Amino acid sequence: MASLYRGKVWADVEVYCEVWVESRSIAGVVRQDCEELAVSLYPAGGFSSISFAYEAARYINEEHDGRALVIFYIGDYDPAGVLIDVAIEQEIRRHLDPDVRMRFVRLGITKEQVTQYDLPTKPRKDKEKRSRHITETVEAEAMPAGIMRALLRDAIEALLPADALEVAKAAEESERNYLRQLADMLPSPKDE
Repeated sequence: MASLYRGKVWADVEVYCEVWVESRSIAGVVRQDCEELAVSLYPAGGFSSISFAYEAARYINEEHDGRALVIFYIGDYDPAGVLIDVAIEQEIRRHLDPDVRMRFVRLGITKEQVTQYDLPTKPRKDKEKRSRHITETVEAEAMPAGIMRALLRDAIEALLPADALEVAKAAEESERNYLRQLADMLPSPKDE
């Protein structure tokens, strides 16, 4: 139990944060940061995630404790990719209770990031009819992992008080030590 105990990073914060990503491969890149920062991570899976968004909204409504919700989204910059997050946001909002305040932020990939980080592009497919303004596409996996993780960490940590992570880690270690001490006091199976 001691190894599973987590400190409450978000206990005194006025927002609740989630991270949604377009694919499982991106989830693999940011998973460790989400775990460390005690943020839920949802690999959305493209447009198929619309029913998933409905279920997520139901869960948010059930667990709502008055805090605002912030969702950071990472997905491809392509004709479908720039519409997926819009569809997910709309579906979540459609099913949220009126008292739930939500901010939905596309953290990546954006048009500006393509230029800023000189990300490798591919020409859009001629047959693609959506989002005509996108002439070149970029997969989220093209963003260097270190940059993506730093962007996400910075965005999440900006929601937390300056020392929240350190305080939670100290409390976590203290509680883990206490649980270990309790375990040491219990008779071992061979003593019985």
